[in-house]
Amino acid sequence: MPATFVVVPQWQGSVSSRAMSHADGAAAILGDLPASATVLVEVPVEAGDELGSGVRRYSALLRVRERAEEALALVPDWALTVGGDCGASLAAVAHASRRSGGDLAVLWLDAHPDLNTPESSPSGGFGGMTLRAIAGEGADGLALDADTRIPPARLVLGGVRAIDDEEARFIDEHAVSVLTVEDLLDPTAVVAALEQTGAGQVFVHVDLDVLDPSALAGLSYPMPFGVDTTALVALLRAVAARFPLAGAAIAGFAPRSAEAAEDDLPTILRIVAALTSAGGTRTATDA
Repeated sequence: MPATFVVVPQWQGSVSSRAMSHADGAAAILGDLPASATVLVEVPVEAGDELGSGVRRYSALLRVRERAEEALALVPDWALTVGGDCGASLAAVAHASRRSGGDLAVLWLDAHPDLNTPESSPSGGFGGMTLRAIAGEGADGLALDADTRIPPARLVLGGVRAIDDEEARFIDEHAVSVLTVEDLLDPTAVVAALEQTGAGQVFVHVDLDVLDPSALAGLSYPMPFGVDTTALVALLRAVAARFPLAGAAIAGFAPRSAEAAEDDLPTILRIVAALTSAGGTRTATDA
């Protein structure tokens, strides 16, 4: 079956000065998705409260997770989630993990590992904690539980170029697979790293800041020396051809204006097309 697009215009996980532009970015992408195959998740207008969690806007993030999981539960096959900030991938990975029967690896394509905890985060932004929560560690209600969490051995990072001390410690302690930007130029290297996890299915997260800023203007955290669009599209197609995708997500689009968004959309739609190039997949719950 083809993908269902689940649009989550969450901005509360970002602490960028352009945080709210993530909602505008999701809305811009929404306009080019097929209406019959697209679900829009309502995101609270208010920022939300920390509530002693160490996570900024924690209460709003909890509500978004609940609403996204409700929407994803109704998806007939696999979902391509469109954020919003990276925190939109939390519910998406949980959904994919359930559908895969736990047979899931996560390919995290991002300039940042997003492996901080509420205690180690320099900003308190959940976007920088999302993958750690996916691995089962973090604030109550945001960290995935034992049935859905993804073990570190099944995480593959790609294109990371800014790593905090706690993130480096976690990567080293758990021998998390890390691919450089140069590695991403060879799709066979990406496929090989995923094969080494032993998982049969893959979730692909694309934070658009994995791209070089010359490829896309609408980035809240632009980082130089990223991958170019052609190489990113090639590796996504290779992964989708080799593995059943149990889910995918695109995050981090924060355009400065509606006009600027229009300039970036062709690049983003190439990425959408690459992720959906293999069509539907059969998962454990379909057997």
